[in-house]
Amino acid sequence: MSSGVQPTQECLEKFQELKTGKKLSYVVYGLSEDKKSIVVLKTSEDKDFDTFVGELPEKECRWAVYDFEFTLPGGEGVRNKLVFVVWSPDDANVKNKMMFASSKDALRRRLEGIHIEIQATDFSEITKDAILEKALRR
Repeated sequence: MSSGVQPTQECLEKFQELKTGKKLSYVVYGLSEDKKSIVVLKTSEDKDFDTFVGELPEKECRWAVYDFEFTLPGGEGVRNKLVFVVWSPDDANVKNKMMFASSKDALRRRLEGIHIEIQATDFSEITKDAILEKALRR
């Protein structure tokens, strides 16, 4: 079931900037104060994965897109995959979790070119190894 919440134009523009410009490393999305739209909360050029994960709050839901760079086994080169992260920590407010879950598709469907989707409720579920495992499967 959809919440009716839609992403702002800035959400789509920042995603395109991440996808095509390769300047941004990640975009973190959340709900607006009035809970009527999806907005950009943070963008960064910092490629450090731990810095990205550090942007995810312990008790609030978020969506994010991270430009994951990895080396193929056997020296076949370096690749990039766009990772869509659904962050819904166990300690988040239930109403907040429901709102994010019902609004996810409104954002996800508009972001063309995502290769991997990770749903995490705990920091142990959003690791480089978990993403790399999914990246190498494709």
